[in-house]
Amino acid sequence: MSTTPLRLAVIIGSTREGRFGPTVAHWFVGQAEQHADMAIDVIDLADTAIPAEQQAQPAPKVSTGEYASPQVRTFADRIGAADAFVVVTPEYNHGYPGPLKLAIDSLYREWQAKPVGFVSYGGLAGGQRSVEQLRPVFAELHAVTIRETVSFAMAPNRFDEHGQPHDPEVVNGAAKVLLDQLAWWAHALRDAREARPYNA
Repeated sequence: MSTTPLRLAVIIGSTREGRFGPTVAHWFVGQAEQHADMAIDVIDLADTAIPAEQQAQPAPKVSTGEYASPQVRTFADRIGAADAFVVVTPEYNHGYPGPLKLAIDSLYREWQAKPVGFVSYGGLAGGQRSVEQLRPVFAELHAVTIRETVSFAMAPNRFDEHGQPHDPEVVNGAAKVLLDQLAWWAHALRDAREARPYNA
């Protein structure tokens, strides 16, 4: 069993101007940093610029990890290096953002046999409809989604001017549960991949 810290990629899924995602992600990263066994890489899709033609590549074409676009190669390297993911996603019109789908679909094998957690935000539903739509997407990519989530209904009203939640005990506790479950799956799946490479 490896004792190397888990590599956690926190993906900010919104790229809109004026988005609230970085505030939510910054808070969550602060919670993840309290896990001594995690090294964190924040991937902001607003800085990724994946070309639109990379969307929905057939699995056989991307299973080798060879990508023509330098932006996708860089993104693939970071996703491939991760042992686990947390997707920070809003809910736009009962769904998740298009750039997030583009980013997910631009890769294939880099997602496989790794756990994915979700932190969502939005209106009254707190982004949960986005999460439920993302679960089958990641299942198709042979990733394992974590049951527990953290969600913020009416998110801008849930944080103060310093980007900290008004009810830290509740949401920090929810983040700990998510991170503990994510770490369990990440360790188990990393050990399994090292013992026997996963081939879909």
